[in-house]
Amino acid sequence: MLTTRYVTGAPNWVDLGTPDIDGATAFYEALFGWRFQPGGPEVGGYGLFQLGGRTVAGGMQTTPEQGPPSWTVYFQAPDADATAEAARQARGSVLLPPMDVQDLGRMAILADRAGVPFGLWQPGRNQGLDVVGEPGALCWTELYTADVPAAAAFYHSVLGLETYGVDMPGGTYTTFGPAGEGEDAMFGGVVALADDPAEQEPHWLPYFEAADPDAVAAVARERGGTVRMPPTDVPEVGRIARLTDPYGARFAVIRSEPSQSRAGQA
Repeated sequence: MLTTRYVTGAPNWVDLGTPDIDGATAFYEALFGWRFQPGGPEVGGYGLFQLGGRTVAGGMQTTPEQGPPSWTVYFQAPDADATAEAARQARGSVLLPPMDVQDLGRMAILADRAGVPFGLWQPGRNQGLDVVGEPGALCWTELYTADVPAAAAFYHSVLGLETYGVDMPGGTYTTFGPAGEGEDAMFGGVVALADDPAEQEPHWLPYFEAADPDAVAAVARERGGTVRMPPTDVPEVGRIARLTDPYGARFAVIRSEPSQSRAGQA
């Protein structure tokens, strides 16, 4: 289960790169009630999406040279420089070398062996997101990849993540969790692209909790987004929809089963 008791290897931040921060702000406010607090020139305009005064994500306007519109998931690292070097050794790559963000922390953007971008956040004054697991906040992550064993080996060597096999309707679902924390701390899943024709390329997909995924999907469509997978019930997991915002950034929403700590897959 994803919590704000951030430990090494756990997701502790998520942010949006978009070509239109004003348009994206209006979109996500309509979906989740988020408000955007822009930062100053000293942080390049990077700002915070907040819900009830608590930070649920970051975001900034980006150019095509900085990559396509996307959500990036960040993982806690006690030493971003050492973790970036571990990614190189594991045949990944460093897209943005470790850098200090004032006294808030140290960040880097890496890519795994399949070229999937992900972030590192070494906390300073900012420990991570203020809230997770509640409606409108990050609650799960999912990696789509062509080679599940290779991905599991990479993230184990770089972030120390452990994998678990969870019996699900229709088969076994592979999950990620921080080293030494046990299955209760699992925060995401790994899905083979071959098992899900709707996903065409490897990527990390963030899930946000939603009280009514059908309503969120309807608003997303009305506001210019795309419903990539319509709201679908997954037994013992919840009701899930996969979406993109009007600029192409992919994300998912879920109404989790009350006793269920993982989102899973459809």
